[in-house]
Amino acid sequence: MFTKALVATALLTSLVAPLAASADGRVEQRIDNQQHRINAGVRNGSLTYGEYHRLDNGLDHIAGQRARDLRRNDGHLTAGEYRQLNREQNRLSDRISFDTHNRWHQHR
Repeated sequence: MFTKALVATALLTSLVAPLAASADGRVEQRIDNQQHRINAGVRNGSLTYGEYHRLDNGLDHIAGQRARDLRRNDGHLTAGEYRQLNREQNRLSDRISFDTHNRWHQHR
């Protein structure tokens, strides 16, 4: 009985671990992509100084939360933590899009 439980646990761990790692990888990739979008907005002048700092602070908050979550769970994100980070990244993505297209930066 113990052997069956051990085998089942090992099998479950081998199946779940890659999913947790891929969730963290997706979060990290989105952080990188959003940083590139913010930097591109600064380079092309579509973000003001204030917009840049607000977006950059938001991205720093997400990266910090991800780091805290990973430390708390031995390098893995739980499903709830992933969902929360995903929601925060979706909001930030919408904000990046709005701020880079709001025409505030254009000369009149």
